[in-house]
Amino acid sequence: MSAYPCHNLPFTIQEIYSQLFERYGTQHWWPGESHDEIIIGAILTQNTNWSNVSKAISNLKKANACDLKSCAEMDTELLEELIKPSGFFRIKAKRLQQASIEILKLSEKKHTLHEFRKELLSIHGIGPETADSILLYAFELPVFVIDAYTKRIFSRMGKTTEKSTYHEIQEIFHHSLPLDIALFNEYHALIVRHAKEVCRKKPDCEHCIWSTR
Repeated sequence: MSAYPCHNLPFTIQEIYSQLFERYGTQHWWPGESHDEIIIGAILTQNTNWSNVSKAISNLKKANACDLKSCAEMDTELLEELIKPSGFFRIKAKRLQQASIEILKLSEKKHTLHEFRKELLSIHGIGPETADSILLYAFELPVFVIDAYTKRIFSRMGKTTEKSTYHEIQEIFHHSLPLDIALFNEYHALIVRHAKEVCRKKPDCEHCIWSTR
């Protein structure tokens, strides 16, 4: 028997969204003021938390460099210094510069969603989660982002397993929901909120919305 009260409750993926929305409301996610800022944030947030990324973004803004063109053309050592709060700054500076160059090229061409995703994944340092975050939040394309929070919550609920792959989990959402950009955006943000507040690594099941259902 599972230790989680949410395990195997008879709710659909759509119903889980409605319950999360009822609990938390609109999340206004992704936190970014421009298309380029969202892309930069998606790359910098790898292996760190958002508060650290926010400091790096603030540094870039103060330098009037929070855009892909500036990042692509900037002296690498200066970029490293500006994004230092995000951690792994030398690796991330190289990734950000290369990604900025490639994404600027990609933006000039027309692609299907599948083609665009494939091109993003071919850029060194961009994996499925980062690519899908860029597609959904920056380019407003209907792709569901799967992260560690999604894996944690839905494996505990019995909708996936700990061995489920990124693609397998993503397909569950794509097949269970209408391909709606706003819905995908809000759902992912609600998952992040619930995972941070309640469904943490050590879960607070007593205060979970499903503990009394």
